[in-house]
Amino acid sequence: MTPNTSRTLLVTLLGAFARRTDAWMPIKGIVTLLEELGIDESSTRTGVSRLKKRDWLTPEKRDGRSGYRLTDLAQHTLAAGDEYIWHSRQPANLADGWCIATFSIPEDQRAKRHLLRSRLASLGFGNVGQGVWIAPARMATDALALIDHLELTDNTNLFVGRHAGGQDLSGMARESWDLAGIDAGYRAFIARHQAGFTALQRMSDEELSPRDGFVHYLRALDDWRILPMRDPGLPRELLRSDWAGDPATALIEDIVKRLDRHAFAFVEETLGA
Repeated sequence: MTPNTSRTLLVTLLGAFARRTDAWMPIKGIVTLLEELGIDESSTRTGVSRLKKRDWLTPEKRDGRSGYRLTDLAQHTLAAGDEYIWHSRQPANLADGWCIATFSIPEDQRAKRHLLRSRLASLGFGNVGQGVWIAPARMATDALALIDHLELTDNTNLFVGRHAGGQDLSGMARESWDLAGIDAGYRAFIARHQAGFTALQRMSDEELSPRDGFVHYLRALDDWRILPMRDPGLPRELLRSDWAGDPATALIEDIVKRLDRHAFAFVEETLGA
C-alpha cells in the first residue's frame, strides 16, 4: 500500500469534513490540518489549485477569511464515492448468475472504448477475454445505464444467465479479476492501521486527544477509500476462505465509530482558530 500523498489526503479531507462545514473551508485551516499529516503548505496549495482547475473548488471569502467552497460537481462526485466507500459491495449470491458484456467498438471511437473498459472495471466487471467482461448479475442495470450514457448501445450486447458448465468458476474468477492483489490491499490496510488503532482504543475519551484521533482517522480513511472500488463483491464460494476483506471492513467501521467524533472536533477547532 502506497503512503498517503498530498493529493489524496486533500480529497479525503474534503470528502470527510467539508460537507459538514457548510461545504466551505478557510485555506489557512486546510493548510494547518494537512500539516498535521506531514504535508507542507506548498504541496497543499498546489493540490487546491489543481482542484480549482478540475472545477471542484471555487474561491469564496467568509467573515473576511479566504477559503474555498465545494462546487456542485465536487459534492456530487463525493456523494457518489460514498456509495462505494461506505456501502462496499456485499458478496453476490452465486445462484443469481452472471452478467456478460461484449462489445466491438471501431478504432475511430477508441477513446470511448477505453472509457467503457475503465468504467466497467469500476462497476466490478472482470475481463474474460478481448471485448468480453463479466460481473455478478446484479450489475446488469448499472452496466446498461453506462452503455446508454456512452451512446454505445449499437456496439454492445449484455447477457444475464447462470454458469452451465465448463471452466471451474474459481479459476475463471482468478483469471478475470486480480483477487490476489485485492486481498493483499486489504491485508496491507490491516497491517498499517490495526496496531495503532488498538492502542487508541485502550484510551478513555479524556485520554484520546482530538488531534491524534484526526491523524489516525484521516490516514486510515485515505488508505481505505480506494479498496472497496477495486472489490467486485464476488460470491463467497469463489474467494479464499481467509479473504481479508471481512476483517478489513470491520476495522474501518470500528475506526470510524471510535474516532470520527474526535477527528471532527479537531477539524472544527482548527477551522475556527
